[in-house]
Amino acid sequence: MDELLSKDNLHYRNLTRELTEQYVRPIAAEHDRTGEYPWSAINALKEADMMGVWIPKEYGGQGGGELNLCIVVEELSKACGGIGVSYAVNALGSFPIIVGGTDEQKQQYLPDIAKGKKLIAFGLSEKVSGSDAGSLKARAERDGDHYVLNGDKKWTTNGGAAHLFTMFCTVNPERGTRGVTGFIVDRDTPGFEVGKREDLMGIRCVPVNETHMKNCRVHASQILGGKEGQGFKHAMMALDVARPFVAAQAVGLAQGALDHAIRYTKERQQFGQSVSSFQGVQWMLADMATQVEAARQLVYTAARAIDAGAKNVSKLAAMSKVFATDVAMRVSTDAVQLFGGYGYSREYPIEKYMRDAKITQIYEGTNQIQRVVISRALIKEGASA
Repeated sequence: MDELLSKDNLHYRNLTRELTEQYVRPIAAEHDRTGEYPWSAINALKEADMMGVWIPKEYGGQGGGELNLCIVVEELSKACGGIGVSYAVNALGSFPIIVGGTDEQKQQYLPDIAKGKKLIAFGLSEKVSGSDAGSLKARAERDGDHYVLNGDKKWTTNGGAAHLFTMFCTVNPERGTRGVTGFIVDRDTPGFEVGKREDLMGIRCVPVNETHMKNCRVHASQILGGKEGQGFKHAMMALDVARPFVAAQAVGLAQGALDHAIRYTKERQQFGQSVSSFQGVQWMLADMATQVEAARQLVYTAARAIDAGAKNVSKLAAMSKVFATDVAMRVSTDAVQLFGGYGYSREYPIEKYMRDAKITQIYEGTNQIQRVVISRALIKEGASA
């Protein structure tokens, strides 16, 4: 409902729709097939000055905030979930700097990210520490005015394309989460290496890589926030504001799948009439549309809460993520069903939506972890009532 959106929201939505139809939809299937990074789409967003929607104006961005970011990601993802996350992961990588960086770090790094001159990735997960981010093994040891980083990261989304990385290591494993420290690392730093690229089921145009640090020396000025032991807090704060735009990716995928399903069932003839004339199909479409709209409004509510500076957004952000991504998986699967046998064929666009949707239930914190976040918040609220 356009009446519920501001002029600013509508500007970003309409501009992204134009860019999506011109630069994203025409290349989605081919880039899914080849796995090639969608530079043409990213460069088009760069030329339109869209790479810093979420970055404050004082650091070179548009200052559009969380809701506008969600709207942009949703529109991109309607056409291609992979290109949607290729764009959105720059927000994830830069959010630790926005929420936890020193002013000097913000001035140094954010303007280039906002202008699309540099892409940034987020390095938290490891082979042995995915959901359990406090048990990471990557180490950082002080050496004069520098830190020496050693360790390996897994699932670094956009790793093969990024110029900068927010990497999380521990300065003291015995301190658990209190030892975790963030570092801003340049791709060209000696000892830093982008490793194996994963062969993924969906979002195939996005390079998801292992990243390795082997005696990687960074200056102490590159400690995120300027202090040791703040990294876990910064990572969690970043994830709180990142989850709604992952949820927005899911909403876009669900809406895109629904749009395809509506068009196909109107065109497909069986028993002398369109498939959309059957009551069973109509009910499926109605349920799908209701779920998509409910997910969208929950995502927008979470985004508006973040933009308003609301405290304790973790529960609402987790709710938006778990609900929207479950909806995306359910709606895209139903859309495949409505296409019948053609839905299982790569000659048709719909199966890609289902493959792209699955990852949204896993990254940025699995949906099982989101339910833990939500339930803990509920219990805490109950105890203080």
